[in-house]
Amino acid sequence: MTDDRLPTELVIRAHIRRCIVEGIPATVAHKGDAHGGVILLKLNQLEQGCRILSQVRDLDGRLGWMPANKGAFMPEADADAYIARAISRDPDLWVIEIEDRQGRHPFEGKVLE
Repeated sequence: MTDDRLPTELVIRAHIRRCIVEGIPATVAHKGDAHGGVILLKLNQLEQGCRILSQVRDLDGRLGWMPANKGAFMPEADADAYIARAISRDPDLWVIEIEDRQGRHPFEGKVLE
């Protein structure tokens, strides 16, 4: 079986550019495996706090996002600690930090509740 998915690094670059075009500040906080690393989003909604979304796929291969902390906001220090633990378990993980008061991001897939 072959995997026809785009390399993670290419996907990240395209989405960072899309954020730039849409005026959403976004940075790569941690580089993972260029070809197959999983993506973790840190959505910094400033005064409200941060939300963490982990990239997942369903049984049919469709993208989705699993929220950490049941989707609740957390202080930035707690979000950073969560991310540090995730990287220690999976150093191939990509971490993208997005600052947007509305929590917008251009990545495909719905947030799973």
